[in-house]
Amino acid sequence: MRGIDAGFLYMETDSSHTHTLKVALLDPPEETGSQAGVGGGASPSQDVVKRGLVERLPRLPGFRRRIVEVPFGLNHPVWIEDPDFDIDRHIRFAKVVAPGGPREMDAAISEIARTPLRRDRPLWEVWILEGLADGAIGAVLKIHHAMADGRAAAQLFADVLRRADSAAAPPDPWRPESIPSRFRLIRDALVDRLRRMRHLPALVAKTWSGLRAVGRRMRGVKGRPPRPGFDAPRTPFNTSLTPRRSFASAEISLDDVKLVKNAFGVTVNDVLLALVAGSLRRYLQARSALPDRSLVAEVPVSTDSAGETRTSGNRTSNLFTWLCTTEADAVARLRRVHEDTEAAKEIHRLLGADLYERWSDYAPPTIYRFCMRCFARWRLADRLAPAVNVIVSNVPGPRTPLDWDGARLRAIHSVGPILEGLGLNVTFWSYDDRVFVAALACPDRIDGVHEITDALADELAQLVDVAFGAAPQRTLARTAAPGTI
Repeated sequence: MRGIDAGFLYMETDSSHTHTLKVALLDPPEETGSQAGVGGGASPSQDVVKRGLVERLPRLPGFRRRIVEVPFGLNHPVWIEDPDFDIDRHIRFAKVVAPGGPREMDAAISEIARTPLRRDRPLWEVWILEGLADGAIGAVLKIHHAMADGRAAAQLFADVLRRADSAAAPPDPWRPESIPSRFRLIRDALVDRLRRMRHLPALVAKTWSGLRAVGRRMRGVKGRPPRPGFDAPRTPFNTSLTPRRSFASAEISLDDVKLVKNAFGVTVNDVLLALVAGSLRRYLQARSALPDRSLVAEVPVSTDSAGETRTSGNRTSNLFTWLCTTEADAVARLRRVHEDTEAAKEIHRLLGADLYERWSDYAPPTIYRFCMRCFARWRLADRLAPAVNVIVSNVPGPRTPLDWDGARLRAIHSVGPILEGLGLNVTFWSYDDRVFVAALACPDRIDGVHEITDALADELAQLVDVAFGAAPQRTLARTAAPGTI
């Protein structure tokens, strides 16, 4: 296992679970009544999801792999083809209480999010949501971050949301593996460590060169990107966590986002960051908790090459930028977010996009785990300054409508984990002509996460009105009601 993937295993504690959630909402297929059940007595929605998973497993190689720990933490865990794989151990069911609307769906997903995945089997579960309004089919893929990042998951969705017979069969049938012996695990771990040490001098030299370039860039420059661990102010959600989770979903118009982007000469990501900034500003002001310094966002960035596609693993880095929450005017806030994010991108480029990814290979597993557990057990997040305030992700999803065996994909929400001292994650996934939003928080630290997601549409409407206020005759695409199924 690569270090960047294994790191998500090491970060996991009793109160921080590093799985991600992918929520798919589908319209029921027209001929549900004629479909034969796979598991005997299954409802149409159960049948559609389970049969589809069985047929598509050849396209999901990671879904039959489990981890095996290396003795004494000599190296990162290894992946093997699970000799005891049983798909029925991975399909679960959750009842959504009546009337089955967005809030009820979010409450059911909150319960799904609060428990960790078991390590003695492949690191994923699919939860089928029953009782959604309008007969919608809901499926929640709970998958560990060690298996896939946002870009890999987006490609995974694009690949599997096609008919199972539309792709060629795999060249070789799947074969389970026996668990390696302790001797083999130790031998391979030591050999891999020694091989990797040959590349360490070059990595140190590259890191030093990048730091010097950043230092030169920072000299004499008035504005600078934030420094993680030094510049982020404390907020009510930058403290120690409990295992409880609160999930919130919403959606906004992609056309509106692009209208604002073009009107102000910024990027889609700038617009989304500004929306989160305005929403958090409202939330904290309502509780008299808005810091007098700007909040700091961690923004995951893909390090994939142009045109590269993959459906597993992590190829990400992070840039850190100001959210400009001290700015009251929405347009001024957007412009400042754009300027600060451009500076953060330059720093990220000077350091090297793959720097974090390469250094993570050298992380000592035992020490990494020990530090994370001590940090959680001793509640150090309550005493130390937060590294950042919020994670904001933007994942470009499929541009064309998709379906699952006749069930049209209506919406997809995705969100990553929250961590000790970093109790809010907001993720945007674009699909078709919408941007779907999901937020994950700890309800013992954020008492109204839906206030944050609901405010995004209002923040976007403000920017649209300013951008096109001089052209009232033009009909604009308006944002949909937050959380609409």
